[in-house]
Amino acid sequence: METSLPIRKIIHVDMDAFYASVAQLDDPSLRGKAIAVGGGGDRGVVSAASYEARKFGVRSAMSGVLARKLCPELIFVRSDFARYNEVSKQIREIFHEYTDLVEPLSLDEAYLDVTENKVGMPSATVIATWIRQKIKEKTGLNASAGISINKFVAKVASDINKPNGQKTIPPEEVVAFLETLDIRKFYGIGKVTAEKMYQKGIFTGLDMKKKSKEYLEQHFGKSGAYYYDIVRGIQYSQVKPNRIRKSLAAERTFSENITSEVFMIERLDHIASEVEKRLSKSKVAGKTITLKIKYSDFTLQTRSRTLDYYIRSKDIILETAKELLYQDKMKDSVRLLGISLSNLNTEDKKKTKTEPEEKEIDVQLRFEF
Repeated sequence: METSLPIRKIIHVDMDAFYASVAQLDDPSLRGKAIAVGGGGDRGVVSAASYEARKFGVRSAMSGVLARKLCPELIFVRSDFARYNEVSKQIREIFHEYTDLVEPLSLDEAYLDVTENKVGMPSATVIATWIRQKIKEKTGLNASAGISINKFVAKVASDINKPNGQKTIPPEEVVAFLETLDIRKFYGIGKVTAEKMYQKGIFTGLDMKKKSKEYLEQHFGKSGAYYYDIVRGIQYSQVKPNRIRKSLAAERTFSENITSEVFMIERLDHIASEVEKRLSKSKVAGKTITLKIKYSDFTLQTRSRTLDYYIRSKDIILETAKELLYQDKMKDSVRLLGISLSNLNTEDKKKTKTEPEEKEIDVQLRFEF
């Protein structure tokens, strides 16, 4: 790690099997049992699985049919997002008792910058312990945490001692930790990229570190420079309390596969209405419309078009989605359709801000990590 880089104290808090744990908390009869949230129907998809279910190989995004085969005694429960939001709000209130630099990633995880904090505690490790204890006391749920010098390392560290544990990677151990890490565990490297890296002899952080920036950019495009930095413990991204939305979407999975384009347009009409409603609620507009198509064999296809102006109108969204639908023949029957709007005007607002751009503060840590 370059010593000239600012060193911050970042905590990544990740709730353990959040949706499933909330269900078990609210219904004591489910505790200790293999449960899955969602996915109960023949065409359902698992949203979350308890740790008891994960022992059988049940995972999120898995079809309910496959989940049942892996775990015949699996219990399916319905999603309850109102309840998840309620609990998530309680958890975030706890975060803000320690710092206002809280960046939620979802209902069940967030980054916290505690370099300077409200309780005057120099040790980020101790703060993470206090937060997890308070979450348990207030909600009855377990959380895991990762603590390190930046968001990337903290995120990776939070998975190490799951469930109900935490891991600290202090500054002097960051590089050695990343060198021994399997590249599959690098946050942001998916299955396809990992396979490509394996083919090129990159199995660990050390293998990646041996490659030049030019080599990584040549074989992995723009992400190459990112990989070159993170394996050296370099990341400039700050914890940002107000994350700027980059896209907005809605999608529907159908109870039966659709082959008729007439039926697809009917479904797209409802989806476009939902997108318009969400755009209006968020007070944003966008230029790029993307049509998402998932076929009966679970292969995914996207088709996009960028307009010259910002839109929020359902009519324009629907007409563009229709054009994208007719752009090419369907390769199979369709089980899911979705519409997303990106290239939002929030990006322009970010670029035209009149106040000075926030810069990293070089914080010298003279106390225990």
